[in-house]
Amino acid sequence: MKEERQKMKKSAVLIRLLPYLLQHRLLFVLCILLTIGGNLLGLAGPYFSGLAIDAIEPHRKAVDFSGVWRYAGIMAALYLLSAILSYLLTRLMVVISRRVVKQMREDVFSKLTELPVGYFDQNQTGDILSRISYDIDTINTSLSHDMVQIFASIVTVLGALAMMIAISPMLVLVFAFTVPLSVFLTKKITGFTRPLFRRRSAKLGELNGFVEEMISGQKTLRAYSQEENTVKKFDRQNDETVEAYYRADYYGSTTGPSVNFVNNLSLSLVSFLGAVLYLKHAISIGNISSFVLYSRKFSGPINEIANIIGELQSAFSAAERVFRLLDEAPETKDADGAAELNHAEGTVDLQDVHFGYLPGQEIIHDLSLHVPKGALVAIVGPTGAGKTTIVNLLMRFYDIDSGSITLDEKSIYDLTRRSLRLNYSMVLQDTWLFQGSVYDNVAYGSESATKEDVERVCRACSIHDYILSLPEGYDTVLNDDGANISKGQKQLMTIARAMLLPASLLILDEATSNVDTRTELQIQQAMRALMKDKTCFVIAHRLSTIRNADEILVVKDGEVVESGTHDSLMQENTFYKQLYNAQFA
Repeated sequence: MKEERQKMKKSAVLIRLLPYLLQHRLLFVLCILLTIGGNLLGLAGPYFSGLAIDAIEPHRKAVDFSGVWRYAGIMAALYLLSAILSYLLTRLMVVISRRVVKQMREDVFSKLTELPVGYFDQNQTGDILSRISYDIDTINTSLSHDMVQIFASIVTVLGALAMMIAISPMLVLVFAFTVPLSVFLTKKITGFTRPLFRRRSAKLGELNGFVEEMISGQKTLRAYSQEENTVKKFDRQNDETVEAYYRADYYGSTTGPSVNFVNNLSLSLVSFLGAVLYLKHAISIGNISSFVLYSRKFSGPINEIANIIGELQSAFSAAERVFRLLDEAPETKDADGAAELNHAEGTVDLQDVHFGYLPGQEIIHDLSLHVPKGALVAIVGPTGAGKTTIVNLLMRFYDIDSGSITLDEKSIYDLTRRSLRLNYSMVLQDTWLFQGSVYDNVAYGSESATKEDVERVCRACSIHDYILSLPEGYDTVLNDDGANISKGQKQLMTIARAMLLPASLLILDEATSNVDTRTELQIQQAMRALMKDKTCFVIAHRLSTIRNADEILVVKDGEVVESGTHDSLMQENTFYKQLYNAQFA
């Protein structure tokens, strides 16, 4: 996969995360202070423990129990204060991580609105959703827990090392051997496991994409009795995802035990060497006790860091996927000095247009056509001829490779994308409704539309009576994507929505494929009245429904091979006539 080849270094991921953290720099500084304070208080405990032990050392003539109680009390107070500061630190990091994740989700969603249509054509919806949900949640877990632990562990390690050097520089030499060994093992294991965690995140995205596709296609799935095959495909995808999880977690979990073994080895060496030094009267039992406790505080965090680093591999992989999405190139910016198109007249010209979705795979070849203002133009042709591609180019969902496209004799590349698209209203074969009232769905994009306006276009689309039959009429709330109404009714609503927009041009891309022929003719007649003096592009396979078009463009292999009215094209042995007659063969 392209994504797996583009790897991001861990340092680069951390650098990308820093700006999110620095947006809350005051809270972050407070976290640092709480971390330092809490760990310093905790580090003082072993020192007083050593003093308490020395107060009752056997060679003393009198045991100082008052000193023991005093030191023990101080230890308890210090540990209590340390626990309070640690609790405040945890709460504060949860607040910071929540804000960071909120901002990150906003950035990702905002980025999605800037990406070209081609990105969504090339990436699964489920994989995109996985990035904005699972991957960011993984980063959140790392920020709220792992980052705190690592920072606290670093403070503890440095503080414990300083105290150990103060107690016995000789015993510290043990760690000159064990610490490099721990670092070597950690680096070796994490270098091996990071690609496994990257693969784990990718596999989860693929699984989410597959599940999203299967859920959205339940009716087709059941109609073709593909339940068993779909379950088998899911099981295969699930097995691959579980295997990726298992390998990542299995090898990632070896970091902690490996480093823990080295730490226990260091404790054994400290105990042996400490005993030798005690016999030579070079150190007291209390100091040995304090040193052992400090060595645990020194090696324990190293072990925790090793475990956390294993977990961080998952966070780094998730962050890579999120930042890779944020790094995707947005739609090309408008040209310098691009003009705003307030109200188009509707004359469209394409001249010598060449275009391909992929380099070297041209779909549109030397296409030229002229569409006068207010014309109803039908674009027909076999599947794959380039009909929908023409619409994509008119709306600048994709940019042409060469040639020119003008609107009212102005190059569309000299106009802002937003103003260009506002002059078009579009209805696609794939209907889209959101969870909301019927009124809200029809009025979508028309902020100034009144209820009378909505009812007017619904009457024109022969759907007004149906809407009134719903429980709450125009206030009836539609389920997600209008699942509680028929597909034909959904398409009528989207057509009504397009008719309501104050646009000069209308595009219908197989927009009437889900309604019966009689209703389609009624809609066309209504649109002709409502779209007077507006340019209308209709892409249709049912050629009987476009007989009244002002001009029919016959597209084949990316070129307009024929044009004219229905009657003129039927008079000769044209390709259009073959297509038309094939419908009744």
